[in-house]
Amino acid sequence: MRVLEIFGICVVALLALLFLVFIRRRLLKFGGGTIRLQIRVSTLVPGRGWSTAIGQFAGGELRIHRLFSFAFRPKRTLDRASTVVEGRRDPEGPERLTMPGHWVILRLATTLDELEIAMASTTVTGFLSWLEAAPPGQPGSVAPRPAIRPDPIEQ
Repeated sequence: MRVLEIFGICVVALLALLFLVFIRRRLLKFGGGTIRLQIRVSTLVPGRGWSTAIGQFAGGELRIHRLFSFAFRPKRTLDRASTVVEGRRDPEGPERLTMPGHWVILRLATTLDELEIAMASTTVTGFLSWLEAAPPGQPGSVAPRPAIRPDPIEQ
């Protein structure tokens, strides 16, 4: 009888932990402005080291929260003014097994380091728009380009 009680307590504790992770996820998504992504946390093994996350836009920051965590503080924070996209690629090798086929991997550079994040190709469009939408005069903002008159075609 004692073994069944211990087993029951363990099952209830496990369900309570899963419930807490679920509630945390709902609270993070409650404010809106969230995206689903993956962040590369380890580069020791090529193609591995990806962690599922939720990105939360807050003003000029993208706060990256790991999905399976109890922490309410973000794992990483990307500042729009100091983040630059250095490259874009499709998943390759073992990465194709861990993320959907329509996802894209972005290599980002910040003032502190470089990192890789992966997201759906439709989400990449919104993310790039957010990066370029910095208020005028701040680093990262895109200045309007002067109109360029096409050269006359020589015949």
